[in-house]
Amino acid sequence: MKDVDGPRGRIVDAAAHLLEDGGEDAVSTRAVSAAAGVQAPTIYRLFGDKQGLLDAVVAHGFETYLAEKTVREAGDDPVADLRTGWDLHVGLALERPALYTLMYARPRRDGHSPAARAAFAVLAALVRRIAAAGRLRVGETRAVGLVHAAGSGVALSLIAVPAAERDPGLSEAAREAVIAAITTDAPPAPEPGPVTAAVSLRAALDDVGVLTEAERALLGEWLERIGASGS
Repeated sequence: MKDVDGPRGRIVDAAAHLLEDGGEDAVSTRAVSAAAGVQAPTIYRLFGDKQGLLDAVVAHGFETYLAEKTVREAGDDPVADLRTGWDLHVGLALERPALYTLMYARPRRDGHSPAARAAFAVLAALVRRIAAAGRLRVGETRAVGLVHAAGSGVALSLIAVPAAERDPGLSEAAREAVIAAITTDAPPAPEPGPVTAAVSLRAALDDVGVLTEAERALLGEWLERIGASGS
């Protein structure tokens, strides 16, 4: 994050520590001002309001997690990479539950937090790689929705109970159930059915240069509908 040693960086760092120590209620303007050594107007000038500050805190806390998911080299097996992504996602929740709750469970007028939307984009890219490999048995939109709903649901369920009472196998069981529902064990046979073919072509559609943008959008909609018909 830029300006680590300046007012913005000190404010975000102070708010992040308050969040981890006392939850969202601890992140008050007065507490953050005192911890960061700034005046309250500085916070409003840099972040607009408390929601803007919380978004900055979540984005900052998510940076390392997001970098780990995207910078690591992709493996030869995209399904294995999806497993890794799932485990990182749940791991973030267990390691930083207050941050995760802000990302995924706090009601917002504009939907998910910017950091959560960034995570969703990473997930969509992982699913597209599976589709491009011919191993996705449902449409991309359905697959992304299932993984997101199940993964965030498991994470929120786990952090809602004391660590000693958690089911240590819950995440893995849910992960494997979802993966079994959306993927095939191996690339399809040389003559796949229409659903698998549509899913694979949809994954590669962005690389087709002979179509106009409108044609590509229309074809993408058709292929998505065909892919979803097998769900």
